[in-house]
Amino acid sequence: MSTGYKIKDQKGLYYLTLQVVHWADVFTRQIYKDIVVDSLEYSMKNKGLDIFAFVIMSNHVHLSAKSYNGDLSDIIRDFKRHTSKKIVDEIKEGRESRKEWLLNIFEHAAKQHKRNNTYQFWTHENHPEHIYSNKFIAQK
Repeated sequence: MSTGYKIKDQKGLYYLTLQVVHWADVFTRQIYKDIVVDSLEYSMKNKGLDIFAFVIMSNHVHLSAKSYNGDLSDIIRDFKRHTSKKIVDEIKEGRESRKEWLLNIFEHAAKQHKRNNTYQFWTHENHPEHIYSNKFIAQK
């Protein structure tokens, strides 16, 4: 279900919040943070993403970003698709002590939406807020 937050200006500067389903604390492990950072770097080098700031919290990511190519929504969609697959694969194949618990969370979330297959890592929302002033930038 949409919250009403939309990326209306595909070349605009936005403050985005990408959250893990059920606020699962995934990014307490360095390996998962590294996947996010590597994917952000790839998106900057190859997709036209311009990141002004980002922070990885335990269960969500904030970033201030825009697209040089005018396709910010597509870049974020691809970023989320790629990172979710890589992180879930790492959970399944790695030495994650919370493997069963995390996979159950992601499987349960996937069953709530028709457009998911087996697992859902990120929520479908990005909570984009158009950055319109220096005061807003300072607040974030």
